[in-house]
Amino acid sequence: MQLEKIRPYQTTFNEIKALGFDPDVSANVTIIPYPEVITRLAPHQGVPLDALDGGVRDCILALMQCRAYIFRYERENRRREGSFLLDFFNVRRTVNVTGWRFEGLVVVRNGMVLFRNSSGEPRADHVEQQVNPLGPLQSGGEWATYRALR
Repeated sequence: MQLEKIRPYQTTFNEIKALGFDPDVSANVTIIPYPEVITRLAPHQGVPLDALDGGVRDCILALMQCRAYIFRYERENRRREGSFLLDFFNVRRTVNVTGWRFEGLVVVRNGMVLFRNSSGEPRADHVEQQVNPLGPLQSGGEWATYRALR
């Protein structure tokens, strides 16, 4: 995994770009401003600064020079199951959803990575079911109720 190649206090911002984590090019990146970085990395005010990871501590002390990036990648496969007619007429729809999700956090100050972390779901598997007893008339009933209440 490319994120594992990122080493705090060794990897530069240009090197993470070369690994494919480029916030200027990637579509699935969120740039986290400093105040939100604090709430993400040190959510409990009662934890002493000394107890935090060195990179997190340095980020907090760097104030506005610190920036975090969250890179999100996922793959989702959706397969409908059941009766075609019930699905087509919006009476009953069953969708089997499988895939995976990955989220990588990289904290940078002055072109140097201070901290990195990752999370996600290596295997997602769930079923979505939607039942509308009135079928195609269901949305019309909801619309009529909305209009009546206005």
